[in-house]
Amino acid sequence: MLYQIVSLLLEVVAGIVSGACLLRLYMQALRVSMSARSGNPLGRFVFALTDWIVLPLRRVLPALGVLDSASLVAAFLLQLAKFALLWLLAGAGGGLFALPVLALFGLLGMAISGMTVAVIVYAVLSWVPAPSVLSEVMARLVEPLLRPIQRVVPLVGGIDLSPLVLLLVLQMAAIVLGNLQALVLRMG
Repeated sequence: MLYQIVSLLLEVVAGIVSGACLLRLYMQALRVSMSARSGNPLGRFVFALTDWIVLPLRRVLPALGVLDSASLVAAFLLQLAKFALLWLLAGAGGGLFALPVLALFGLLGMAISGMTVAVIVYAVLSWVPAPSVLSEVMARLVEPLLRPIQRVVPLVGGIDLSPLVLLLVLQMAAIVLGNLQALVLRMG
């Protein structure tokens, strides 16, 4: 029972902070303004959650083009720490080599889950007629992924089904990722 409680707490804390690191990476790659002056509440939230780990890493890790490698490494390290703590709590049995693999799959799963949430929030906000800063930010995050789908999937009765298609693609990616993770761990 204690393992389950600690596991839940680690999953939530590591998930929120590593997800915020991935969101920081994605928002910076898309050049979404995250400053307090921009009025972007999501940017302030992301900075508050991630500055403690990203800023020290940024001193030693250069950016890779538009990709903030410090944010990516921070997210990976958080996932690695989560799996290492769970491994220790479980008695440190089995292969230690699996921890980086689990962290990598955890990171990919976090990216898929995060984008799924972003698409849902984007869709819900699109139903509200009054534009807000948050709806503009969500549009900047989701629309680059929707555009290729919109070229293929026509409007149906004036309704854009591209968010639904993107959600299906993300869920299929999550299934493939889960099966791939199981295969890799069985082989190792």
